[in-house]
Amino acid sequence: MRDPLKPARLSLRDTLRVGAVGLRARRARVVLSALGIAIGIATMVAVVGLSESSRADLMAKLDRLGTNLLTAEAAEDESGTPVKLPESAVAMVERIGPVRHATATADIDARIRRSDVVPDERTAGVIGQAAGIDLLSTLGGEVGRGSWLNRAGERLPTTVLGSVAAERLGISRPGETIMMNETRVVVVGILRPIELVPNLDRVALVGFPAAERYFGFDGHPTTVFERSADASVEEVRAVLARTISPGNESAVRVSRPSDALAARAATDEGLTTLMLGLGAVALLVGGVGVANTMVISVLERRQEIGLRRSLGATRNAIRLQFLTESLLLSGLGGVAGALLGAAATHVFARVQGWTTVVPLWSLAGGLAATLLIGVVAGLYPAIRASRLHPTVALNTA
Repeated sequence: MRDPLKPARLSLRDTLRVGAVGLRARRARVVLSALGIAIGIATMVAVVGLSESSRADLMAKLDRLGTNLLTAEAAEDESGTPVKLPESAVAMVERIGPVRHATATADIDARIRRSDVVPDERTAGVIGQAAGIDLLSTLGGEVGRGSWLNRAGERLPTTVLGSVAAERLGISRPGETIMMNETRVVVVGILRPIELVPNLDRVALVGFPAAERYFGFDGHPTTVFERSADASVEEVRAVLARTISPGNESAVRVSRPSDALAARAATDEGLTTLMLGLGAVALLVGGVGVANTMVISVLERRQEIGLRRSLGATRNAIRLQFLTESLLLSGLGGVAGALLGAAATHVFARVQGWTTVVPLWSLAGGLAATLLIGVVAGLYPAIRASRLHPTVALNTA
């Protein structure tokens, strides 16, 4: 007795070949549908890549600048008047065991102009401050052009400008002069931007002795900077205010500049979440495009489906054919989108001077999302195609 007949099954190779034939027959429509998927995946990969590249650059800056810098500023009293820090504030901070470096800056009463022909009220938004000669080494700052204050220069009418201050005053090189009140001051240096203390980019710095001699500085610092061992930062932070102002800790406001950079990283995470949401919307739109393409494909190919059914193709074979087409279409868009997103990340990171970081999980997640979209978008058209009766399909005009 003969064995009962069993329907033939398509091999994986034949299934892929049949699915690819259906895509090649409608190239323009396939490209447009895949484009929606590609845009969604590219957006998600690029958002994650740029966020990680930015965060990696930020963390590298923190490692380079250090997270062990603390600042102590004069707070305000109940009437809003700034409280003066003691003249011996730096010396008292230096007595704290783990402290390695301590220095200070102080606001001075100086109207800063480009020249004596500029009216007094046009100060270009630049303020004057007195600084110790060890300020730059404590902050990890660098001089872009010229030189920093030295033992001789801190007593003379010389100044070092922050990067923004130099731009606002129109100073491009050392040796030029500016007016601070009625005193002509020589610019000996221009600083590079200081990441940890960006407000110093907008000031003109003079030495403490020169500030006392030319601008009536009273010796009270406005801000004290200190660096300590990494392991002792919190310990020093806890005692810094009462060391500077014993019995009146509220007169001192202590902060950690690196916290601002860390907060910026946290803000970037929130923005990344928002952009990922936009990428997901684009991906959803692309999935709808794939589903639309597959539904139209079923309607246009009824005769082909009826012919295959009449020649012995099973419903499972028809379902598998259209599901394969949907997966190939989504996969095409996913691969193109992943490559486009990685390329966009690389180009933008290079322009910004960042190290390119494209997490593998973002690429893998993007491709997995395209496969899921392909299954969901192709499931209904595949089921609909498999339910077409051969006679009805062949009689379709």
